[in-house]
Amino acid sequence: MFHHTIDVSLSLEKVIPKLEESLKSEQFGVLWQFDIREKLQEKGVDFNQKFVVLEVCNPKEAKRVLEEETLAGYFLPCKIVVYEENGQTKIGLPKPTALISMVNNEQLKEIAADIEKRLIKCIDSVL
Repeated sequence: MFHHTIDVSLSLEKVIPKLEESLKSEQFGVLWQFDIREKLQEKGVDFNQKFVVLEVCNPKEAKRVLEEETLAGYFLPCKIVVYEENGQTKIGLPKPTALISMVNNEQLKEIAADIEKRLIKCIDSVL
């Protein structure tokens, strides 16, 4: 599976601060928080689903990835999504290992696996 997604019992508004705190424990910061519903409605598009994309980065890991393979920059920063679907809050991310598999570099795959494990730990800790 190309993603890791969990259901949580908290509201989207409560999940995001908990997730940000968890990410800090792994030295990941939120570079940008994109509220898709808000932006689409601002542009006159009727979209009512709560859906927020967090772009997250650990600067040391980003440097490590880019020094290993410049093309890996196409996958940076990592994205985590928080959304509501059928009354249920979900948190997920595309797996870095799935994205990096497109670049044929074994060392990079190991780095991606480590980052993936740490990001999944952050997401799962919100439960």
